[in-house]
Amino acid sequence: MVTDRDIIERIRKGNIGQFESLFRSSYASLVNYAKTILKDTDTSEEIVQDLFYVLWRDRKKLNITTSLKGYLFRAVYNKSMHYIEHRKVVHKHAIETKTSISINPDDPAETLKYKELHEKIAVIIAKLPERCARIFCMSRFEGLKYAEIADELSISIKTVEANMGKALKEFRNELL
Repeated sequence: MVTDRDIIERIRKGNIGQFESLFRSSYASLVNYAKTILKDTDTSEEIVQDLFYVLWRDRKKLNITTSLKGYLFRAVYNKSMHYIEHRKVVHKHAIETKTSISINPDDPAETLKYKELHEKIAVIIAKLPERCARIFCMSRFEGLKYAEIADELSISIKTVEANMGKALKEFRNELL
């Protein structure tokens, strides 16, 4: 019988077949678990896919001392909670941005235009995948450079660029 320890060791050594087997046997139940927390299928799938991406990327450092199934479900829970917190930050920032931009309160047309644009921006950000939205907000709202974002998120600058390109394309499609 193959134990969790055997599976972890095989994955640590780069056994892609073992990794794929773990992915296939765990994916659906992990996505369903994430959906119970997030109530969103696409985001749930993205979170589980990202978990497996990180698991494979960092396989040489893999050190799971609990059950493998327990580890995966806990990781999905943590990623889901992080996603919820991130959305709260995005929403809070959107509200702060809305109140910080000066508009002429005596001009109802200007106020309405601003409100509509702000709502469109919030909707577009909410549609973006979690990492893509986070990178966009870090760049545009926090003023971080791509290298700073890459360092903070432990990803490559190319990944930051790709995600920013995806976000900007979505904005162009929605706003133009």
